[in-house]
Amino acid sequence: MEKKLQLGILLTTILLLTIFIPSVFAAGPPVVAPPPPPGGGLPPCWEPGPCIPIDGGISLLFAAGLALGGRKLSKSSKKDEQ
Repeated sequence: MEKKLQLGILLTTILLLTIFIPSVFAAGPPVVAPPPPPGGGLPPCWEPGPCIPIDGGISLLFAAGLALGGRKLSKSSKKDEQ
C-alpha cells in the first residue's frame, strides 16, 4: 500500500512539473512599449493585447481534481487495509 501511495505522489509531481515548468519558460521577456516618435508627435497606438482572465476557472478545476483524486486514493487505501 505504501508503495502505491509513493508511486501516486511521484506521478502527480511529474505531471505538475510537466505542466507548469514549460509555461514559466514560454512566457518570454517582458514586452516594452516602443519609444515615442522623434519630433514630439503623438506615440503610435500600441496595446499589449487583450487580457483574458483564465486563472479563476482553471484553479477551481484543478482543486476539484485534486479533491476527487484524494478521495479516491483514500477509499482505495481503506479497501486495501480491510
